[in-house]
Formats: sequence, C-alpha cells, structure tokens
Amino acid sequence: MAYLVAFHWGWLAGAFGIGLGMGWVAVVHRAPGVSRLVMLLLAALAATLVGLAIACLIPGRAGYWLELLLILFVPYLVGCAIGTWLRALVVIRSMRMKSAA
Repeated sequence: MAYLVAFHWGWLAGAFGIGLGMGWVAVVHRAPGVSRLVMLLLAALAATLVGLAIACLIPGRAGYWLELLLILFVPYLVGCAIGTWLRALVVIRSMRMKSAA
C-alpha cells in the first residue's frame, strides 16, 4: 500500500479534487435518493472488495488494480464530504445574508 501511495500520489490528489467537485455539486442535485436495499448491496460489495484486498486472495495484476481502486476511493469520498460541507457553509451564509438585508 505504501508503494501505491508513493507512486500514485498525483492520481490520489486528482481523486480528491474530483470528489471535492462532486461534493460541491451534490448539494444542489435534486434526483431521488438511493433505496435502502441498493445502499446495503453497495455496502456489502465494498466490504467484500476490502476483504479480498486484505486477505490477498486476488493475485497479480488484478490484485494490484483492486488495491488501487480501493485506495483511490478513499480520497474521493473524503473530497466528497469536504465539498458537501463547504457548499453547505456557503448556502447557509448566503441565506443569512439575504435574511439580514
């Protein structure tokens, strides 16, 4: 894993930036939410992939790509959370300024 972080730091920063942008946009998104069943299935899939990576059950290039996928997913999710938080701060601030005027 340390090799992946050291070698792919630019891609990790890019994943964080894309997550930041998607988090910023997601606050404005008005589509229907994901159902509870789909959310549970996605969580089970993520847990299975993490378990496969930890147990090193997928050897060679496929295992490398799996670990790279999982390590890129973390900064993306962190970027999404920070982007959503920042957008919420901007929206709350603009609402306060409008109500004060």
